[in-house]
Amino acid sequence: MPEHGSVNSLASTLQQQLADALTAALPDAGTADPLLRRSDRADFQANGILALAKKLKGNPRELAAQVTAALPATNLIKDIEVSGPGFLNITLSDKAIIETLAARAADESGRLGVPYDSSAGTTVIDYAQPNVAKEMHVGHLRSAVIGDAMVQILEFTGESVVRRHHIGDWGTQFGMLIQYLIEHPDELNHEGDEADGEAAMSSLNRLYKASRVLFDSDEEFKARSRDRVVALQAGEPETLAMWQRFVDESKIYFYSVFDKLDMEISDPDIVGESGYNDMLEETCRILEETGVAVRSEGALCVFFDDVKGPDGNPTPLIVKKTNGGYGYAATDLSAIRDRVQNLKADTLLYVVDARQSLHFKMVFETARRAGWLNEDVKAHQLAFGTVLGKDGKPFKTREGVTVRLQDLLDEAVERATAVVREKAEKIGLSEEEIVENGRYVGVGAVKYADLSTSAVRDYKFDLDQMVSLHGDTSVYLQYAYARIRSILRKAGDAKPVAHPELELAPAERALGLHLDQFGEVLSEVAAGYEPHKLAAYLYQLASHLTTFYDQCQVLSDANPAEVVENRLFLVELTARTLHQGMALLGIRTPERL
Repeated sequence: MPEHGSVNSLASTLQQQLADALTAALPDAGTADPLLRRSDRADFQANGILALAKKLKGNPRELAAQVTAALPATNLIKDIEVSGPGFLNITLSDKAIIETLAARAADESGRLGVPYDSSAGTTVIDYAQPNVAKEMHVGHLRSAVIGDAMVQILEFTGESVVRRHHIGDWGTQFGMLIQYLIEHPDELNHEGDEADGEAAMSSLNRLYKASRVLFDSDEEFKARSRDRVVALQAGEPETLAMWQRFVDESKIYFYSVFDKLDMEISDPDIVGESGYNDMLEETCRILEETGVAVRSEGALCVFFDDVKGPDGNPTPLIVKKTNGGYGYAATDLSAIRDRVQNLKADTLLYVVDARQSLHFKMVFETARRAGWLNEDVKAHQLAFGTVLGKDGKPFKTREGVTVRLQDLLDEAVERATAVVREKAEKIGLSEEEIVENGRYVGVGAVKYADLSTSAVRDYKFDLDQMVSLHGDTSVYLQYAYARIRSILRKAGDAKPVAHPELELAPAERALGLHLDQFGEVLSEVAAGYEPHKLAAYLYQLASHLTTFYDQCQVLSDANPAEVVENRLFLVELTARTLHQGMALLGIRTPERL
């Protein structure tokens, strides 16, 4: 159940009153849904009477009149009319709108009346899966940004969230890397600050390229590298120590990128592929003993009726290869066991590229057959599409190389800083503020462009568009917030105070009704793992604010004091909602822009 401090939205209060009136007017109808939705003709329209009349073979208009008569006399509804074949068009009272918003503003927890359900359960989110000794690219960006937003949103609604960064830190390529490092021990030394991500990555890059060249050209080195893989898998101490150097060096780099992305990441959240090594054998044994997996041509496989290759033959999930090595599936299945049995998760959420959908479909089905997933424990892939360049093709450099994440973020911040600088003099920003705001605007622009597109769709990476002050961009939202903060600073002695007795202008009502939907939108976003719906809500909020500014002057000597106070109340609550909503998307809202 939602806990103390939560405020029922106008829509849910109205829904309840209509449902009660339906039951009172029609005892035979059982529990009936009034089918309430927002409307252009009034604030809301209820369409449920049509279906009921059909079911009860009655006249829908007469039925609508009965329901209207059964509604309680509260100050919620200002006007209700029966239209067409029995629709109810409902206009709420201005008093109810302002009173509900005042309750949101007064919520002492600072949550704007959004329900918090502490019994919601535990979700493990697997996101931002970089690889050791490899640079992060645009694909990692989407996983990190979408995953981080879902962490914030689910925690805000009451879910207990365990973060998991499933880094690629194991596999045959480490034989080659470790062998090279043993033979060239100074290759990972870099000048300067130990925490310098760029330096760490450039020495890893250099080593990776050099070892690859040697591996491809020198048969003896190749043989030594293969022996080294065996030593690594056997846990030989010197080999493990060298492997750990690669992991530590890569973490310096990962942390520097996450820092640029303005995201928190901590050591306990990083449990890479290697973290499940001790479970692999047991996972395979359980799958084989329970008959979930079977031996096929020497490999341990799981077959599915609906997964076939181009030749029409079944394509299995290979859990253990013919040579005794373990595939990704064994690691992923062991991770599921760990997350369900040890972390006590009810939900496993994987923020992974849509191109891996078949793999995860097979892994989840295998886990269900093994009993690790069931009615009470669900797994879900939050699949995301590809990042495209302006030309509509996968985003790569002119040389055809995948774009480095670090370069991309640096360029976004550079562009955004130029945009901030243009207006900085007018509002008196210091150089320090310009640099900080440039960072928040640049990183926010990149995150918002990603989050405002439905995850599963591909999206075009266009920095010019992202840092534009016009259209559906985070900069537009950040400016909306900063503009309100500026008005509140200029208000002098006038304070934001709600005045439920006032009649509202159309733009005030529209803004108020939209503000009241914040909690409902968050609940929908959390349930469907759809952060783009929160981005859309915030953009609409900023658009309502723009219309409000055009039609209702806030600080005007011509207005009575209570009108000024009420309008300050509306914009202040809008600022708080924008600030909270953007924070849940991982985006900062500077006070002055």
